[in-house]
Amino acid sequence: MKVVLENLTKYFPNRKKGENGVIAVNNFSFEIPDGKLIGLLGPSGCGKSTTLYMLSGLLKPTKGKIYFDGEDVTMLAPEKRGIGLVFQNYALYPHMTVRKNILFPLENLKIPKEERDGKVLASAKLVQIDELLDRKPSELSGGQQQRVAIARAMVKSPNVLLLDEPLSNLDARLRLQTREEIKRIQQETKVTTIFVTHDQEEAMSISDYIVVMEKGVVQQIDKPQLIYNNPENLFVAKFLGTPPINVFTGYIKNGKVFIGSEEPQKDEFGKNIKEANSEEIMSVKAKDQKVYIGIRPEGFIPSKTGCLTVKLDHVEVMGRDISIISSHPYAIKPTIRSIVDSDIEIDTKSENVKFNLKPHKVFLFNYDTELRINYVPTDTAQKIIAKPLTEDDLLSEDDKDGR
Repeated sequence: MKVVLENLTKYFPNRKKGENGVIAVNNFSFEIPDGKLIGLLGPSGCGKSTTLYMLSGLLKPTKGKIYFDGEDVTMLAPEKRGIGLVFQNYALYPHMTVRKNILFPLENLKIPKEERDGKVLASAKLVQIDELLDRKPSELSGGQQQRVAIARAMVKSPNVLLLDEPLSNLDARLRLQTREEIKRIQQETKVTTIFVTHDQEEAMSISDYIVVMEKGVVQQIDKPQLIYNNPENLFVAKFLGTPPINVFTGYIKNGKVFIGSEEPQKDEFGKNIKEANSEEIMSVKAKDQKVYIGIRPEGFIPSKTGCLTVKLDHVEVMGRDISIISSHPYAIKPTIRSIVDSDIEIDTKSENVKFNLKPHKVFLFNYDTELRINYVPTDTAQKIIAKPLTEDDLLSEDDKDGR
């Protein structure tokens, strides 16, 4: 089933007079292709779960429309939408067996008992818990309980499956195993699936497309690896990647990119305390401007004649890779992490390390807007047309006066 969100917005007014409310989801438009798994990704409070609850019908939008295969379901009750919903805390009935938990959504439907039992067994087999049907939830591991929750959501053969951070309560090993199971189930059933998570590794590993959100606003929509390789703005570049991208301040002048500053540093009285210092790292076709420079950890090449010099802190050996921990006066964070092949020898007794850079791993962002310089969308990127709304856009004149 194809799902379309059209200018979807959710505003929560503040109950305290005179204080602003919150626009949890801000003018969100997106087309979810039939049979795809979509990851809604972003930090806590970015609006991803609110979007999911509006899709499910548990929350009503302040503005905008939701379409399932062209049918307007914006005001339709949750039970009439043909959706399956899985929460992060499983929400199983502790006094019921696994069988009865899975059966529960079918009990109010006038389906013959034999058919209901067949659906329960088929759903249990789909998530590989058919041998656990007579156990209670307390007798199951966290991963098994989550599978029961998924089986219960799937037993009605939903048109759309909604997963709200379903792996957040599992340990690292179970998270890996369960996310692989979710991907397998989605591929087997071809059900359109929306998966909410703040874990970018989860989203990148199983999603066909990722929607990156911040403060209710969609930042970028594309295939996972393409977003990683082609971030649209500084937030997206920083949010995706483990270890995270290294960010420096710098500038462009006469087609050259420099890390550092062309102005001397001053104290609070305006007196120069440090002379201007910069290192030329590459050429670019762009106008002169101040920039943020993002370099992925795998974008560093150790070289005795390198263009960038960092102060070495220590080296961590991680099997096939070496992680070089260093610092630089114009890095945004105190620690720089560079990942290089373990075959490369690093002089750990040296105070500094020099690097050349892989150009395709270096991203430039305007210092004021934080938008990517010379960004070119991929063929699969969904263009974000809608502009974010303000609180005044969503309030009536009477509401504004009351505020």
